[in-house]
Amino acid sequence: MRCIFCRIVSGEVPARKVSENDNAMSFLDAFPLTRGHLIVIPKKHHERLQDMTSSEVSDVFGLATKLVSRTDALSGSTLLAVHNGPHAGQEVPHVHIHLVPRYLGDGAGPIHSMFERTTLSEKDTIRVFERLRD
Repeated sequence: MRCIFCRIVSGEVPARKVSENDNAMSFLDAFPLTRGHLIVIPKKHHERLQDMTSSEVSDVFGLATKLVSRTDALSGSTLLAVHNGPHAGQEVPHVHIHLVPRYLGDGAGPIHSMFERTTLSEKDTIRVFERLRD
């Protein structure tokens, strides 16, 4: 069975489509966190951001950039979130960007309130740095 986002792209599942371009589309989240919560997806199925072509990434993030001014107009601020893989909280295994308008008193705190801070030794910090840098 194809994922729900692929079924939305094909028209099998209805969605309130907001905007699209060659490689991406956006629609209202069916289970919004706040009023105006949008989802931006690549039209082609990809489970992770790194599986996409640079053109697809450009179109997906370009559409998100276009729409963030609209979500900001609703609330003044927008949270953009990409969950890249199941351990990152990705519930639908299809790349997607959440554009969540944030309203004063909406009950959600900053991302720092979701995690306990990690403390690394200098040795661990250097190891991580070596793995991540160019």
